[in-house]
Amino acid sequence: MVSIEEKLHHLQYELRRLDSVAVAYSGGVDSTLLLSLCCEVLSERVLAVTAVSATYPSHEMAGAVDVARSLSARHLAIETAELENPDFVANSLERCYHCKLELFRALRRVADDAGMKHIVDGSNYDDLSDYRPGMRAADEFGVRRPLQEVRLSKEEIRTVSRARGLTTWNKPSLACLASRLPYGTPITREVLGLVDEAESFLHSLGIGQLRLRHHGRTARIEVEPGQMGLLLEDANRRRIVTRLREVGYSHVTLDLDGYRTGSMNEGLHLDEP
Repeated sequence: MVSIEEKLHHLQYELRRLDSVAVAYSGGVDSTLLLSLCCEVLSERVLAVTAVSATYPSHEMAGAVDVARSLSARHLAIETAELENPDFVANSLERCYHCKLELFRALRRVADDAGMKHIVDGSNYDDLSDYRPGMRAADEFGVRRPLQEVRLSKEEIRTVSRARGLTTWNKPSLACLASRLPYGTPITREVLGLVDEAESFLHSLGIGQLRLRHHGRTARIEVEPGQMGLLLEDANRRRIVTRLREVGYSHVTLDLDGYRTGSMNEGLHLDEP
């Protein structure tokens, strides 16, 4: 079995070979570790790029800026326009592909303007076990996935991040807000804003890892099993129902299965015609 130390040594070697990189940087656990390692190995030949749009949780930007500053990384925020693409708005099974096409197209322009040879993103080895059509878009633009290439899992990334003193080591996993909608539900700025507002409120109650899945007028809340009691405390339960109804939901439900990555992909039959 390859140790974490061996994986890191290989990763640093591969990063050194890239010479200069634009990092697709969300401020999450994975992209922060990648940015940290890139800065360590490549010094000033690194540019962190955060794509901002209605699909990016609004409360994340300040933290991303602070962490990039703590790493002394050059950081640039750009706006992406996936909502102008009807193929993305239609929210088919290829949604992630169309989203990533817009992202990597924009990153390629930024990288070229800044003189960065390569684009890298923070996909990890565990991502290969889920349905991720966005990886196809990454391949089309020649985007490297260094953490995935050396087979670093999410758990290992958290372990390394903690050892390196990164404040993101125990941060909840991030995902595009569009992932909260069932396939086939049109993606609109209004719906994304509704989900963003509802999740921000839930975070304010002290809930860490969560997803609010949008099913029309019904909100399905996923949290870690250990935090379900916090939602069900009478005072919190009343506050949640009241606030989410104010936001626009008629029904507020708690998913007893708890939080899990890619729950909207459950039951997909991708091999069927």
